[in-house]
Amino acid sequence: MSTNTIDASLCARMFLAGAKKLESNKEWINELNVFPVPDGDTGTNMTLTIMSAAKEVAALEDLTMDTFAKAVSSGSLRGARGNSGVILSQLLRGFTKVIRSEQEINTAVLAASFQKAVETAYKAVMKPKEGTILTVARGAADRAIELLEENPDIEMEALIAGIIVRAEEVLNQTPEMLPVLKEAGVVDSGGQGLLQVLKGAYDAFLGKETDYGVDLATEKTAPAGQAQTEPVEADIKFGYCTEFIIMLEKEYTHETELDFKAFLESIGDSIVVVSDDGIVKVHVHTNDPGLAIQRALTYGSLTSMKIDNMREEHHEKVIKEAERQAVQAPSEDRQEKEEPAIPAELKETGFISVSIGDGIADIFRDLGVDYLIEGGQTMNPSTEDMLNAIEKVNAKNIFILPNNKNIILAANQARDLTEDKNIIVVPTKTVPQGITAVINYVPEKSPEENAAVMEEEIARVKTGQLTYAVRDTHIDDKTIQAGDIMGVGDHSILAVGKDILPVAEETVALMVGEETELISIYYGEDINENEASELREKIEAQYPECDVELNYGGQPIYYYIISAE
Repeated sequence: MSTNTIDASLCARMFLAGAKKLESNKEWINELNVFPVPDGDTGTNMTLTIMSAAKEVAALEDLTMDTFAKAVSSGSLRGARGNSGVILSQLLRGFTKVIRSEQEINTAVLAASFQKAVETAYKAVMKPKEGTILTVARGAADRAIELLEENPDIEMEALIAGIIVRAEEVLNQTPEMLPVLKEAGVVDSGGQGLLQVLKGAYDAFLGKETDYGVDLATEKTAPAGQAQTEPVEADIKFGYCTEFIIMLEKEYTHETELDFKAFLESIGDSIVVVSDDGIVKVHVHTNDPGLAIQRALTYGSLTSMKIDNMREEHHEKVIKEAERQAVQAPSEDRQEKEEPAIPAELKETGFISVSIGDGIADIFRDLGVDYLIEGGQTMNPSTEDMLNAIEKVNAKNIFILPNNKNIILAANQARDLTEDKNIIVVPTKTVPQGITAVINYVPEKSPEENAAVMEEEIARVKTGQLTYAVRDTHIDDKTIQAGDIMGVGDHSILAVGKDILPVAEETVALMVGEETELISIYYGEDINENEASELREKIEAQYPECDVELNYGGQPIYYYIISAE
C-alpha cells in the first residue's frame, strides 16, 4: 500500500467496513458466549452498538475528520447495549478524541489514538477484568507503540497488520487468563468482536471490495425487547456450522496450525482454531463439512462432532420469532401504560426500571415505578433507551433499576450523559433485586440514603432463573447438552437436568440458607398456573419455615425466576 496516511474519507470507509465485518459475524460471536443461554448477547450487543454509529457516519453530508469523530462517538455512546457494547463505545470514544483535531491520521496519531481508546475504556469499567475485550484492546495498543519504537518510519499497512496479529495472539491467550473460558473451550467473545472490527477496517485500507452501505430506513435499531431482523437465508454464504475436537496423534506445530487455518479459510469463514494440551478445538462455517473433517483426520482422531444447517435453523428461528411477537403484540392500552405522558408537575423522585413480561411489569407499576423499559435478558436496552426514559420522567431525582448485570454499564453511561437531573443507578442484577430495591425506598430519606439502603438490601437477594441450553458445553463442572434445562444462579449454573420441575427444586435447594425467610416464584409465559402451583406446593412442603409467594411474571425464555431472601 503506497499511502502512509488515512484521510477522513478512507477513515469512514474503514469504520463502515469494520462495522459490516462485525455484523456479518455476530451469530458466530454469540456462540462464543460461555453461558449457553438463549439470549441476544455479545455479538448482537456489539453489532447494535457499532451500527448505531455507522448510521450516523453514513448520513454525514459534510465529511471531515471532526464530523466523522463526532458521529462515531455520539452514535456509539447512545446506541451502546450490554457491557460489551458499552466498552466498545468507550474504545471508539477514546479513539475519536485523538483523531478529531487531525486532517489526516499518520502512524504516530494512529498509535496515540489506540492508547487513548484503551485508557478511556478502562476508566469506564469499575473493576476491569483481564482476559476480556479490554485485554485484547490493550495488547493491540501496546503493539502499536512497540512497532513505532522499533521503526519510526514503519509503513501504515505494516503497522495495522502488526496490531491485528498481536490482537489475535492476545485473544487466543484469553482462555489462560479466565478459567471459565478454558473450561468452555472458547476465546473471549468481546475480544473476538473487536478483532473482527479491526480486520474489516484493514480490508478496507487495503482496498478490498466491501459493501459500505448502511440502510438508514430498514436497519434501525430494534426497540429494547424486540428482536432484530436476521439476514435472509440468501445472505448466509456458508450453510453449515461445523465444530469438532481433534485428539492429536501426530506432531502439531505452529506452522501446522497456520497451514490448517489457511485451508479452512479456503473453504469457509468464521474460523476458530484453539489448541491446548494435545487437543485442537475447531469451528468453521462451510458449505462442505466433509473437507474440513478429512483434513482434520490427518492430524488425529475426532470427537464432539457437531454440524448444524444454519439456513434451516434461520428459517425456523424466523417462524418462531414471528409467532412470539404475534402472541406478545401489546394492545394499545398496554402501549399507553408503558409510555405514559410526561407529568406536568415536577416530582421530587422518580423510578425507571428495566422489565420483561407483562406480569412483572404490572408488579413494578403497582410498586410505583414511573417508566418501564422493556428489555432485560432477551434484549439489552441501549443508552439511548435509558436517555429517552429519563426524559419522560419529570423528577429531580431518578432511580434507575437495570435488573441485569449486562445493563448496568449502559445505565451508568446514560447517567453520565444527563446534566439536568440527579440520576442514581442502583446496580440491581436481577428482577427480584429490582423489586426489593423499590420496596425498600423510603420517601423521608435522601436519595443518597435510599441508594445505600437499597444496595444493602439487594445484596441479600439470591436469584435463580430456569431456562434451556442452546448448545452443548462444559461449565461449572457440569456437562450440558442443547435442550437441557438449567438453573442459572447469580454467579454460576446451579442445576442441570431434562425436566423443569426437578431442576427448579434443585436450584432452590442450593439457594436457601438458614437465614432465608421468603421464597418468591415468578412463572413465565411458557408455564401455566397449575404447573406453577405444583412447584409452589413442593417448595412449601420442603421449606415450611419460609413464606412462599407465587406471582405471574409472563417473561419469555425463562420458565421461572426464583428469589430467596
